[in-house]
Amino acid sequence: MQTEIPKNEFGNTLIAGAGPAGIQIAVQLSKGWSKKIGLYNRPGIHAARVREELACNHNEVALTIQGEHSGLYAGRAKIDQFYDDASLITDMWDTLILCTPCSSYGDVMTTLQLTRWHRLKTIILLSPNIGSNSLVKSYLNERNKVEVISLSTYFAATKLKGPGSVLVAHTKAFKKRVYIGSSRQDSMMLNVLLQFLQSVGVDGVKVDTPVAAECRNITTYVHPPLFMNSFTLKEVFHLSDSPKKFMYKLYPEGPITQHVIKQMVTLWKEISRLVEKLDGEPINLLKFLNDDNYPVPEECLSRNDIERFVEYEETKQEYLLYIRYASILIDPFSEPDEDGRYFDFSRVPYKKSDKDYKGKWRLPRIPFEDYQKLKVLYGVGQQIGINMPKTKELIVNFEAEYEKVEGILGSESFSREAFQDTSNHDIEAIMKERGMKC
Repeated sequence: MQTEIPKNEFGNTLIAGAGPAGIQIAVQLSKGWSKKIGLYNRPGIHAARVREELACNHNEVALTIQGEHSGLYAGRAKIDQFYDDASLITDMWDTLILCTPCSSYGDVMTTLQLTRWHRLKTIILLSPNIGSNSLVKSYLNERNKVEVISLSTYFAATKLKGPGSVLVAHTKAFKKRVYIGSSRQDSMMLNVLLQFLQSVGVDGVKVDTPVAAECRNITTYVHPPLFMNSFTLKEVFHLSDSPKKFMYKLYPEGPITQHVIKQMVTLWKEISRLVEKLDGEPINLLKFLNDDNYPVPEECLSRNDIERFVEYEETKQEYLLYIRYASILIDPFSEPDEDGRYFDFSRVPYKKSDKDYKGKWRLPRIPFEDYQKLKVLYGVGQQIGINMPKTKELIVNFEAEYEKVEGILGSESFSREAFQDTSNHDIEAIMKERGMKC
């Protein structure tokens, strides 16, 4: 809980991305953290609907919260400016928060043309990839003394409240801990951000570098092996005739097998070598899963094994990770029902692919964003001499499986716009900012 009344420390804040996360951030900032709040969304059907609804709702967005803190954190916020044309954005913003997928950071930075913003002091990356801080900085010129701050991950789970409105978001839960790192060594804004996170019950932890924060997103290590495969693609594209599958179940109910766990361990080791080369501190994968995400009882995994995970040989690491996922098939801390059944924790359905307004298939966020993130990591690794064969294998296998799906459904049925791959451009920008040529 916050101990002091906030005093508009963020100044005037523009939020790029008028989705559920952007709405949640806007409502939280309206509680004394920002003077004025603006929203930007690229032009399109969603932006048009946001503009229309704002005009009918006194320029207000709303947030509901699940659980005991609903009255404290929920509320409404006035949007002082909404833009879907970047050329109309005036130089009045002190803070910019990117609430878009990290794969679109380059496009957003190009569109916003921040070199003409003289008032801007801080850019906050809500859900970056490893290297995103460098990517964003590459779009700022020498005159822009702008601080770029990376969060390890978005600190809440938020969706639209329902199909009736694009201006009402619902936060199901908050993360218990996120990490933050700044491009500026003497950052004062990090302390402000810590207080902001504390105001919504999230423990913020400062780390020495942006990469040290960016590498502490568990999806970077978990999503590629679990979801960049044939099993998942058949589910998301409605190609499976078998009963419904779930994202965190063991095979055949879900994608988790001994081979997937082996991929996860190998991928973690490759990314860890990359993180070290980029001046970050690699994570203990098992400890991070247990302590920062969801724990299992010590009867399942001992504290000693969790702490010493990085010291063990690979086979034992795979064994311990398999135990971890088997242990959270149910919620081990839930209350069993009268038949002794615990809450079915892993019964998370796949989000299916859908069609855009033109009737074209679109890949869902999982696994497409994971594919794009992995391509950037592999490309940066190549440029700085890090061998990442398992990362490459996952990328190649995913592309091959996707081509099979295209062959079944017809390539003309897929939205090219929704499958824009920006990885090569992002790799070049990251390397440029780090003073290296591709």
